[in-house]
Amino acid sequence: MEIFVEVARLRSFSEAGRRLGLTRAMVSKHILQLEEKLGARLLHRSTREVSLTDVGQAYLTPCMATVAQAQEAARVVAQQAGDELAGPLRIQAPSSFGSEWLAGALARFALLHPMLEPMLFVDDALLDPIEHGFDLTIRVGGIPDVHALAMRPLAPCRGVLCASPSYLARHGMPVTPQELQQHRCLHFSHLTDGTQWHFTRGDQQQSVRVAASFTANNGLVLQQAAQQGLGIVYNTTFLAWRSLMEGTLVPVLSDWELPLNHLSALYPASRQPSPKVRALIDFLVAEYHPVPPWDRELQASGILPDF
Repeated sequence: MEIFVEVARLRSFSEAGRRLGLTRAMVSKHILQLEEKLGARLLHRSTREVSLTDVGQAYLTPCMATVAQAQEAARVVAQQAGDELAGPLRIQAPSSFGSEWLAGALARFALLHPMLEPMLFVDDALLDPIEHGFDLTIRVGGIPDVHALAMRPLAPCRGVLCASPSYLARHGMPVTPQELQQHRCLHFSHLTDGTQWHFTRGDQQQSVRVAASFTANNGLVLQQAAQQGLGIVYNTTFLAWRSLMEGTLVPVLSDWELPLNHLSALYPASRQPSPKVRALIDFLVAEYHPVPPWDRELQASGILPDF
């Protein structure tokens, strides 16, 4: 049943085999045995794809529930037996956060559990964690499908506008959000509102449509462009903190707040998180909550106000 669920989810015998550590032939053999036992065809096979029959679609939901219950039972037994966390652990994260903060935290977590085999995939694409077989996905912002994914917040993710001293010496420091329309702005392409930036100060709210003179889908690329004096970058404090501390970037419009987002851990809602996923989430919450270390550094230095 577990193999059937993986084949149905991934629409591939080969991908399911890679996920489960089985050969394609072994996956096919198990599916055939299941179909013979049920006396019904569960999957349509072709050279290009695998799809569910009507019977297979009806069988999938109770199968998922049964597999989830079995996994939870195994988790309880392992917990009571005191077994060490072990085996592969596939994690996906945005490239800038993954390299700047998650890599170190994951290494510290792995040192506590030497039988684990963490695999970190850094990618700024909004990949479907279920389709790609990730045990845990770290994402900035909300989740695309609340029915398929469960979410646990890890840390606040604050935006910050910043620019290099050389840029501000040439073009001046903007005093109001509206003045950004006269500046070169560096834009993160994954912002949900496009080039419309939103600001709050007390009861005041302003939205500004900026002209993006440089756009990228990676925060580190934008930060490096800003450090070269190209313009004002819409960044996150977890990425900008070191440059702000060193003075290669300075905050812009720091008396205005950008929309607050969150770093969240996502995992399939169809099953209870495994002991290793649960342990990693708890570890990351302890590392980053309630005030993450990058914000603590900025607050302690007086570069940004207390949040």
